[in-house]
Amino acid sequence: MAKRRRLTLPDPGGSVPPGSAPADTAPQEGPAPEARAFLRPDLGAPDAARFDAAAADAAASDARASGRRPGTALPPIAQVAAEASATAALRALSDSMAAVRAEGRLVARLPLDAIAADHLVRDRLETDDEAMAALMTSIRQHGQRTPIEVADLGGGRYGLISGWRRLTALGRLAREDARFGTVLALVRRPASAAEAYVAMVEENEVRLGLSHYERARIVARAAALGVFGSEKEALSRLFAHASRARRSKVGSFLRVYHALDGALRFPAALPERSGLQLARLAETDPPAVAALAAALTADPPATAAAEAARIGQALSQRGRAASAPAVPAVPEAQPEPIAPEPGPLVLRGPVPAAAAPPPVEIRPGVFLAVTGIFARPIITLSGPCVDPVFRDRLVAWLETGR
Repeated sequence: MAKRRRLTLPDPGGSVPPGSAPADTAPQEGPAPEARAFLRPDLGAPDAARFDAAAADAAASDARASGRRPGTALPPIAQVAAEASATAALRALSDSMAAVRAEGRLVARLPLDAIAADHLVRDRLETDDEAMAALMTSIRQHGQRTPIEVADLGGGRYGLISGWRRLTALGRLAREDARFGTVLALVRRPASAAEAYVAMVEENEVRLGLSHYERARIVARAAALGVFGSEKEALSRLFAHASRARRSKVGSFLRVYHALDGALRFPAALPERSGLQLARLAETDPPAVAALAAALTADPPATAAAEAARIGQALSQRGRAASAPAVPAVPEAQPEPIAPEPGPLVLRGPVPAAAAPPPVEIRPGVFLAVTGIFARPIITLSGPCVDPVFRDRLVAWLETGR
């Protein structure tokens, strides 16, 4: 390597000969002569032609240093080693890409029409128009920031796992601008349909959350499709990370789903309190819930608020009817005892009477008759001797036993 030399700037007047420095001027650093040879004299910029020539000279020097003639190839052993190293690097890169793709960490840009949005039964029943408009505005201004998740169905087709709102927003934007005709997607390979459903539910739970009715619906539908063995298994698998209280509420809303599915126009807007009351009513009085379903089907409410109001009114009426005191039964009218003489003394007691025999004279002027039903017999004393004095004596005897 050439040693850098000091360059002494000549005196502008030319009085100082080149190679010497005046007594009051310090030597200054500058490019070596061989480096200055590559500078264009007019601009001081590198000259490409001279650099190319210098590169060729450097290559020739390297060849001479390695024992090769300039222009000759590497020795076979070195060439084989270089090719093996390159092949190993490419194989490692290929394996890494394959692993990334298999794990679903590779983002692909796919055409919208290659994705089947109905690949899974969707857990979300409806879309808020205001939220969808905000999402479309965000994508229009900033592009798609978060990829959707799809499953590779083969043949260039993909099934949507999660990201229905983003896919829907891009589809609407694509009708206005062809630039939005593709979607960024993570290509997943779920081991089973159950795993795909779990991924869909968890993604929606994290992003926006589902209503209790929507949660119950996806549990029932997934179990009905055979994805899970039972609704109990579907509930525990789909909401494995939910709290016990939330899973309990979803289980209650399952009764509401089975009783009112198809009758509710706005099921996702059903208030939690009303839903839990309907769940209890469906368990204790199924005909009452069936009557409510028939009424809602015959006269569908126009808005979610109107539907909630009608359900609340029906529950309130049912609650008042259940809490009203029972009307006591009117006792059967008992026939008046037949007394031989006026002024009878009637005694009511628990002594059973199987029949009502005719009055019997138990002492002169006193007749005894037993009437009434088995549980509440009526004992009647009558006769000419049953007067106020007799009654007073009888009361005293009953009080003292003498």
